[in-house]
Amino acid sequence: MVTVPLKDVQDARELLSAVAVPTPLIPSRALSEAIGGPVLLKCENLQRTGSFKIRGAYVRIARLTEEERARGVVAASAGNHAQGVALAASMLGAKATVFMPVGAPLPKVAATRGYGAEVVFPGPTVDDCLEAAAEYAEERGAVFIHPFDHQDVVAGQGTIGLEILEQCPDVRTVVGAVGGGGLMSGVATAIKQAADHPVKIVGAQAKRAAAFPASLAAGHPVRIDLQPTMADGISVGRPGDLTYELVSELLDAVVTVTEESISQALLLCLERAKQVVEPAGAAGVAALLEHSYAVRTPVVAILSGGNIDPLLMAKVLRHGLAGAGRYLVVRCRLKDRPGALVTLLSELAGFGVNVLDVVHERVAARLPVEEAEVLLQLETRGTEHSEEVTRRLRERGYTLTIGG
Repeated sequence: MVTVPLKDVQDARELLSAVAVPTPLIPSRALSEAIGGPVLLKCENLQRTGSFKIRGAYVRIARLTEEERARGVVAASAGNHAQGVALAASMLGAKATVFMPVGAPLPKVAATRGYGAEVVFPGPTVDDCLEAAAEYAEERGAVFIHPFDHQDVVAGQGTIGLEILEQCPDVRTVVGAVGGGGLMSGVATAIKQAADHPVKIVGAQAKRAAAFPASLAAGHPVRIDLQPTMADGISVGRPGDLTYELVSELLDAVVTVTEESISQALLLCLERAKQVVEPAGAAGVAALLEHSYAVRTPVVAILSGGNIDPLLMAKVLRHGLAGAGRYLVVRCRLKDRPGALVTLLSELAGFGVNVLDVVHERVAARLPVEEAEVLLQLETRGTEHSEEVTRRLRERGYTLTIGG
């Protein structure tokens, strides 16, 4: 039974008319060719605060009474909900306190403070922050703005679904990231009730933080042990009670995606679609790369956020390049004699390789006296080129260890 009526989503859209921007829907030729049908990207990374979260946060706070707003609001978030709550609270005249994980991306922390919120770091996970925020709300009387498990939040996120139906009336599949489930619960709520034809809704979770498959198998929300994932924005250990019911009822599938798929999806978004997307925001695209069998075209993939730390972006892009065979790390043994390193680098130049970094080690316990070792970071043209480079080096007598 649907617990969030379509009218709630429509009312939320009216409420957001002067707050959230209707984000563009752009075609992706690269993904369309890979899938074998039209694929379009819903660019919520271009939304105010850099993610879809302002939609649900604003609707939730706007529907509080004046007395509730006067008590202040409190939230827990890895960063995007934090910014949404901070901005919404400042626009609506409420004091905001936000609990964020230790190690949250610095740009997200800085932006949250920039919108006027007080930031507190209670522990390493979003679940730690949720517990701390709930305790704060009980002790101080502040209103807890849950990142996903509330009807107003779901209704706000559902406005994305209404936009998708208007921008792509013949859409057959919508795929997007799932952490706690608020985004895809809202999108499914809107589309399943408003569409005049069947639309498949697919959620994508990071394999290292996939609470929904376990919960769906158990028949109720269960908590899992989280593993480290680059997709920090969807690293949630337990679905919400409301979002679990909506996901189990309305989503056609929840799939998991690997870290390799996420990094390759982020690289594809940047290179081919010219969109800066954070790892969690690229989970929907990762699902298309890894589970194309699960979709019908036309497909809309939601780019849910673009708030990525530049240092993390550098690491993730390198990860994506390695996964695509375009970044090769190799240890190479060579004779410790004059000209040996120059000869090696000359041979690599002849193979068409770009040498990004060289670490030359001549003295180590593991090395024979007559040998040296070079750690090379190489840029290649793809998997076949990488394999050709390693084959030709071995043919010339070099001892290699791939991956550093």
